[in-house]
Amino acid sequence: MKTLIQRAIKKDAECFIRLMEENKQSMLKVAYGFFSNEEDVADVMQQTVLDAYEHIGELKKAAYFKTWLIRILINNCNQLYNSRKRIVMGEKLAEESYVDDYPQENTFFQLLSLLQKDDRAVFWLYYGEGYTTKEISQILDRNESTIRSRIRRGKEQIRRQIQGEEWIFYGK
Repeated sequence: MKTLIQRAIKKDAECFIRLMEENKQSMLKVAYGFFSNEEDVADVMQQTVLDAYEHIGELKKAAYFKTWLIRILINNCNQLYNSRKRIVMGEKLAEESYVDDYPQENTFFQLLSLLQKDDRAVFWLYYGEGYTTKEISQILDRNESTIRSRIRRGKEQIRRQIQGEEWIFYGK
């Protein structure tokens, strides 16, 4: 994998494509943690691949490729979300078919929709992708104690809403 990344850094398109294919599922899971609308997911995926290809020469250590890639994806998700938020201006964000529109059988995504936007990425990276709090703090450029607090706060928020049968969906 390391040589594949090194060759991609030297702009070997075939190696870059293989890297994207190997990381596609993780990227999709993170993108779907932000959006349920397939067009939005496709937009952020496409932008992420383009950004990664353009900036792969800036990757400092091959060992951090996936972390670097997920960070680009999260930044693109936040950028798209913020641009949509400005467009919607005051309308209910749930009407834009975000996370709370996932099929009823997908409980994990239902639980994600109970969280505020900033906590969703943390929850997805921690529980969905298995990153450590230290890795998440590097990806999101946040203090590790902040990440732990968001996880603890999110778990408490989900527990309260489930026990109280009070499901409040935050949308985006």
